[in-house]
Amino acid sequence: MHGILTFIKRLTGLGLQSLHHRFVAWTKPSTTALILGTLTDLARSKSELVAENALLRQQLIILQRQVKRPACTNTDRMLLVVLARAVRTWKQALFIVQPETLLRWHRQGFRLFWKYTSRAAARKPKISAETAALIKEMARDNRLWGAERIRGELLKLGIRVCKRTIQKYMRQVRTARPRGQNWKTFLDTHAEQIWACDFLAVTDLCFRSLSAFFIIELHTRKVIHVGVTRNPTDAWIAQQLREATAFGVGPKYLIRDNDGKFGMGFARVAQTSDIEILKTPSYAPRANAICERFLGSVRRECLDHLFILHEKQLHRVLHAYLLYFNQARPHCKRQEQSGSPLKKVSLVAWT
Repeated sequence: MHGILTFIKRLTGLGLQSLHHRFVAWTKPSTTALILGTLTDLARSKSELVAENALLRQQLIILQRQVKRPACTNTDRMLLVVLARAVRTWKQALFIVQPETLLRWHRQGFRLFWKYTSRAAARKPKISAETAALIKEMARDNRLWGAERIRGELLKLGIRVCKRTIQKYMRQVRTARPRGQNWKTFLDTHAEQIWACDFLAVTDLCFRSLSAFFIIELHTRKVIHVGVTRNPTDAWIAQQLREATAFGVGPKYLIRDNDGKFGMGFARVAQTSDIEILKTPSYAPRANAICERFLGSVRRECLDHLFILHEKQLHRVLHAYLLYFNQARPHCKRQEQSGSPLKKVSLVAWT
């Protein structure tokens, strides 16, 4: 066995030595090429040879930076362009970049040079700083005044300014008003008539999935209904909405996302209760921000501190948290006021 290993090592060494000799012979320039190159260099001037050596040395400096692909800095690019200009055979002396790349650097430097040369001189404003401040103040304090009205007021003060100059300073203080009604305005206007619903995914101690369904009122931040299940089907979700809108109590609008769990049964119950469904855009959680923030509060303040064992325990825990959330927890929208004093909250054991 030892003899076999020794034979294999010897054979491997001979193979590597043979490959090394072939690689050296392949990379070594021929004698004819060396003689022709020497004769060609004799006809070149000393300054050109010095420039070519400097060009090759600069490329070696870049390659010695111990990186897989050395990056050329602006200084390196400038030096390579300047040195290549002094060498007639600069294309043959380039090894780390292509000749087209060097020409592109030269064109970029040419554009930057003429951009710097032809830059416009800084002009002083034609009107004084006091006049510009006065125009801005008039435009800010009088939203109904246009450029012609401000020009007329300035003429009363003996100040002559053209209309286009006044418009330039008016744009700096007057922002364009949004046209139409945006989503925030709609929510603020109809908050008392809007509910929002969403799902909260929960994983129990045995890594099984549970789903909690919440319905929250936007105006008071009160949670109207909560349901827990392992299989949130369309029929189950429709039943949750039916229970939340019992006795004719319901909103005018209901915000939901584009989850595939909402089916025809849910839409039928909403239509029967005269509720208009508002679907949020895809990948836009801020469209249902109040419900999303509530789900975050449930995780941070409740579920992150407990081990959930089964469905009934999750239902019991959420009901206890909602009792605290609706009656005792302060809300920013209510100016940090809670629904009722904390002493009226009945404590429920969380197991």
